[in-house]
Amino acid sequence: MKYMLMFIVVLVLGVSAGLIAMNDPGYVVISRAPWVMETSLSMFVAIMIAAFLVFYGLIRFIVNSLHLSGRMRQWQHQRRASKARLALTEGLIALAEKNWKTAERKVTRYIDDSDTPLINYLAAASAAQEQSAHERRDEYLVKAHKSMPSANIAIGMTQAELQIRHQQTEQALATLMRLRKLAPRHTHVLKLLMELYLTLKDWAHLKELLPDLKKLKVVDEQHYHSVELKVFSELLKNNITQDKQEAVDALWAQAPKRLHTDAGLLCAYVEYLNRHGKGVTGEILLREALKKHWHDDLVYLYGLTEGKDANNQLLHAEKMLGARQKNPLLLLTLGRLSARNRLWGKARAYLEACINNGGPAEAYQALGDLLEMMNEHEAATEYYRKGLALAADGEGLGVSNEEDASESRKSVVTSIASAKH
Repeated sequence: MKYMLMFIVVLVLGVSAGLIAMNDPGYVVISRAPWVMETSLSMFVAIMIAAFLVFYGLIRFIVNSLHLSGRMRQWQHQRRASKARLALTEGLIALAEKNWKTAERKVTRYIDDSDTPLINYLAAASAAQEQSAHERRDEYLVKAHKSMPSANIAIGMTQAELQIRHQQTEQALATLMRLRKLAPRHTHVLKLLMELYLTLKDWAHLKELLPDLKKLKVVDEQHYHSVELKVFSELLKNNITQDKQEAVDALWAQAPKRLHTDAGLLCAYVEYLNRHGKGVTGEILLREALKKHWHDDLVYLYGLTEGKDANNQLLHAEKMLGARQKNPLLLLTLGRLSARNRLWGKARAYLEACINNGGPAEAYQALGDLLEMMNEHEAATEYYRKGLALAADGEGLGVSNEEDASESRKSVVTSIASAKH
């Protein structure tokens, strides 16, 4: 359309000039002694236009000839760049197909002519990693940094992920710590660091990371809560094992309030308090937790914890009966608390109800001990025997591990031996 308009304009101008020339052709004389040149104005104009076009064409030819070598170099560069882009595409396809050797060869073939050398080097590092060529991998990462120094984060994360995949945990940790200094709020760096701490079971450093994980929403809320619980549980367990009383109490105080009702964490802490003669504190914690939600382990432990007022403790436990009249662990706890209050008849009734509702072997032992105290030795011995049979292989014990199960079996055997004497 554009050229059509130009053609029409030129045609109109030409026709107009022709008509003017026909009516008044004009006259041009050029004199230079001894020569004189005469012509019409229209012919003179035509000659000048032709001369301009020839001169312009000559100038263009000379200029193009001078730039011919540069244009050839530019064409060659574009051709190599096109080959580099094609090789990169083929290399990335091979990488996705897990054809590591081909991928590495493709992405490095025209790397000097690539418009995106960073991508080439990172892809080559991944391919080398999968071939266990760690030295080549590191060389590619160094070259990637040289090709684009501003891409520290991208290069560092690729390096950390490759190191983690190869289980080079110490190197990966060093890389991630460096990245965290460069980008303290980068969520993926924090996520990789969290996963590495979990792998290393480095609970202390993971605890320090928790505020950032929560604030920046590095993982979803459910995942965060599970990590948080794991951290405090492991730290509490480690400090309990080493009997570091101040550290245990400090950890419990630092734990979020929602974790104070977690059955596993609370049971570990209360058992620790019981061993150190702090059952009063443990009883309060268990009672408050049981008001919020029911858990068999908490109820079981409540019966083993000595609070400030045994009678008040029994009353609180009896309030939990309600729709749990046949819960064996609650009945066992009520039996123990009744015995602690010297309510022998009530204790016997609760323990018998516990056994009748499939209670653990400990209920047989507790009832046997009660009957021994009431001088019913034959009945006590019978319950001891039944409890020992139920305790075989740890079955029917109100305990959570084999070590405690073994202790319970020993306790039952000791009770039977005492009954015989």
